[in-house]
Amino acid sequence: MAVSVRAARRAAPAKLNLYLHVIGRRADGYHLLDSLVAFADIADVVTASGAPRLELRVEGPFAPALAGAGEDNLVRRAAAALAERAGIPLRAALVLEKNLPVASGIGGGSSDAAATLHALAELWSLDLREPRFAGLAESLGADVPVCLLGRTAWLGGIGEQVSPAPSLPDCSVLLANPGIAVPTPAVFKARTGAFSEPARFELPLGDVRDLAAWLAARRNDLTDAAISLAPEIAEVLRALSALPGALLARMSGSGATCFALFAEPSAARAAAARLAAERTGWWVAAGPLI
Repeated sequence: MAVSVRAARRAAPAKLNLYLHVIGRRADGYHLLDSLVAFADIADVVTASGAPRLELRVEGPFAPALAGAGEDNLVRRAAAALAERAGIPLRAALVLEKNLPVASGIGGGSSDAAATLHALAELWSLDLREPRFAGLAESLGADVPVCLLGRTAWLGGIGEQVSPAPSLPDCSVLLANPGIAVPTPAVFKARTGAFSEPARFELPLGDVRDLAAWLAARRNDLTDAAISLAPEIAEVLRALSALPGALLARMSGSGATCFALFAEPSAARAAAARLAAERTGWWVAAGPLI
């Protein structure tokens, strides 16, 4: 096997559930979802280069949170699964720059796994569209297929049903996390009440204000459950809603990260600076949707 590049570098962007409806539950206990997913230009980064064996170094501000992951790290699992499917030795040096908080509702681990697949496919001259790689992303986690796609999409099933959606209007987001990890299984377990209906809508829209209006008629069905486990999430949502220029504030995924939509990048950056100054213990970042 010839290695075609010396190193491959891929971003692992934050995944946002612009809305998330829980529409049912399978017999095996997994919940059925309807969601519109987008990605922000706020990301981890995976770099892959040649090596005689698999090596992984994790760096960046949130590296300590993954210190105990060991072989269960999704980057390692993705690399091992790809090499096995391809029938090649597992030889690569991987560096994960961990800039996104862990267990925070923005798909960090899943996006890292997808970026690893893309980077190693480039390094090893593989085509992930080949039949032998079918189902590989799904085997790593329900969110990995949409992260592998890496663009705005509708989600169905338990997250494995991915349908590309038209591009969203230009807009920016501000992400905020109060420094709390919220385990996804615990949030789903805490959820109560009736199931919602699917709520997909026509795209493309005129501008970000149209998008915010459509999203305001929908919700994240996991918000109340997440707040019951981490009341600080409610404070994050209040703080985001009060920022000048914020068109919509909502929790992403199972939390605790929340986001606000802005029409202008400058407004999102100014709001991020203000929020970071006021809430020194929070993780705050701003960037455009991609």
